[in-house]
Amino acid sequence: MIFNALIRRRIERNPLRYQDLQANLISSRAGVTLERYLLRSIEVAVLAGAGFAVLGYWLTQFLMVSARTGGYIHIYNVFNLPVSQEIDPFSPEMLVAKVAGAVIAFFIGSLLVYFIALKYPGMQKGNRATKINLTLHNAVAYMYAMRKGGAQLMTIFRSLSENSKIYGEVALEFRQVVRDADFFGYDVVSAIRHLMETTPSEKLKQFLEDMVSVIESGGDLVSFLSGRVRLYQEEARFEQKQFLSFLSLVAESYVTLFVAGPLFLIIIMVVMGMMGGVAILQLTAVIYLVFPIGSAVFILLIDIISLKGETVERFVRLKWLHEYSDVNVYHKEGEEPFFARLVHYDRVRNAREFFRHPFDAFQKNYNLTLFITVPIALIYLIAVFWVVPHYQDIEIYIDVVDDHVMIALLIVLVPYAFFYEMWRRNVQGMESLIPEFLDRMAGINQVGLTIAQAIGIMVNTNLGLLSYEIKRIKRDIDWGASFSDALIRFEDRIRTPLIARTVTLITKASQMSGSIGDVLAIAASDAKMSDLLKRERLSEMFIYTAIIYLAFVVFVFVVAVISNNFLPILGNVDAGGIPQGTAISNVSASSIKAILRLMFHSVVLQALLSGLIAGQMGEGSIKAGIKHSCIMMVIALVIFNLFI
Repeated sequence: MIFNALIRRRIERNPLRYQDLQANLISSRAGVTLERYLLRSIEVAVLAGAGFAVLGYWLTQFLMVSARTGGYIHIYNVFNLPVSQEIDPFSPEMLVAKVAGAVIAFFIGSLLVYFIALKYPGMQKGNRATKINLTLHNAVAYMYAMRKGGAQLMTIFRSLSENSKIYGEVALEFRQVVRDADFFGYDVVSAIRHLMETTPSEKLKQFLEDMVSVIESGGDLVSFLSGRVRLYQEEARFEQKQFLSFLSLVAESYVTLFVAGPLFLIIIMVVMGMMGGVAILQLTAVIYLVFPIGSAVFILLIDIISLKGETVERFVRLKWLHEYSDVNVYHKEGEEPFFARLVHYDRVRNAREFFRHPFDAFQKNYNLTLFITVPIALIYLIAVFWVVPHYQDIEIYIDVVDDHVMIALLIVLVPYAFFYEMWRRNVQGMESLIPEFLDRMAGINQVGLTIAQAIGIMVNTNLGLLSYEIKRIKRDIDWGASFSDALIRFEDRIRTPLIARTVTLITKASQMSGSIGDVLAIAASDAKMSDLLKRERLSEMFIYTAIIYLAFVVFVFVVAVISNNFLPILGNVDAGGIPQGTAISNVSASSIKAILRLMFHSVVLQALLSGLIAGQMGEGSIKAGIKHSCIMMVIALVIFNLFI
């Protein structure tokens, strides 16, 4: 409570200082007040400062010891201060220095983390603005479909906010309008104006300003929304080009920093003969810390600045029908065993279908492969650790085991990547046919036929992979399902953002009006634009995927040359005539084995992480990068076991 009062007093004393932070918190929809966020930021900063203090404590001791022993850190005593050459970690002088280092590190770490915490809401605001801009044309198309059917604005906003799992951040923005109208008594225009003040997207703000102008002037809102849909579809392509330009910069930075950079470090450390313990420690830090942490930062950066292929969800509400409320319903006792038999039959039927067509089951749900491959990999590893003898030399033990660990990892990843690619190709094939399907549906609807009749005609057309799904939609309708329910079942079978948005748009439009030819044309144009953007990203980033492969091949080649040609020669050097204290005098058989192990592990980690980066950049998904990782890991395994 005391801290809350102090923070509140600080804010009241200088409110302009925290005005931008409060605006960023509101725009990022953080769901926390300014006082609470500042309190959390201080708490996190203090905890981080404690960690920095521990690091500074030990770093100061290392610097002091190194300075006195003539190590790698040379600090010249230019003021001729009396410094004892004896190393006593508990001496007052050493304790004062270490405490001072810990205090300095504490303040530096706390201030750094606190500064990052203050900037974080602004970063989240920019991230939400990007996502809103990239999906605004989908939301406006949905609003156009409902408005064309005669829906009021508040009904449109409420329906759009209920589909936030499909339309993402832009639907969450319109949820603010619904909240202001339902809980704070705002009228529609006032609620829209309030959203204009808090939205992080300038594009959405401009759209809302124009919408308010049309509403207050009594203009045609349907024509306004129709024109904005086409305008935003054209702008989406330009925005993607800007995103791809930035993504190209990220790709070049990754190749430079985490492929070429570590390779140069390895060459310098090995060729210069730095084979002592410090060199092995440095290589260990580069390979086991710099590689994973740097790659994770790049994956997170790409994930923040781009739209992910998120999993869409639809919440189905159960309805209790009361059409025959005057009819008495009697619950008969003793039928529970029959229902239990039906449940048991469904389980047995699903299991039987799985064992009869396992390939189709894995293709529909690639995650099922993990239930088989993970136990196999664990059994394989247990058998390996059980059979391999426990060598006294840890390097020999690691050299024997690490290949089998890599094989176990491939046992898990290869089937997963294979079936994921099959599923992705099928889905992309269907998505590429959605625009043609919607165009034909629009043409049939515009001549006067209903949507259900149009589906009956479309059954006889040849649309490749989509033809089978159209037949299933027609079969659901024939068995009594409504057109909307049949489309929702189709969406549930595929579960991709493009198909989810298309199905939601069509079902809502069909509920509002029977003549939805214009809406179908808009949906077809939207699907065509989404497919075009995806293809442009794949083609633009293909060159950087190829660069990552080439950089990996160069990395493997250089490491293989060092491991096969240089290190064995260096290991055969007679260190007897070399002066003690020089770097190469520390060469031993154990250090050579450690360097060889680090070389192999560097290639394996490079293969795994570079593949994930390639998939994240080229196709927008880490799952898509697993196939690249598998290919590179197989290359590394073959080269290091057959040629080195």
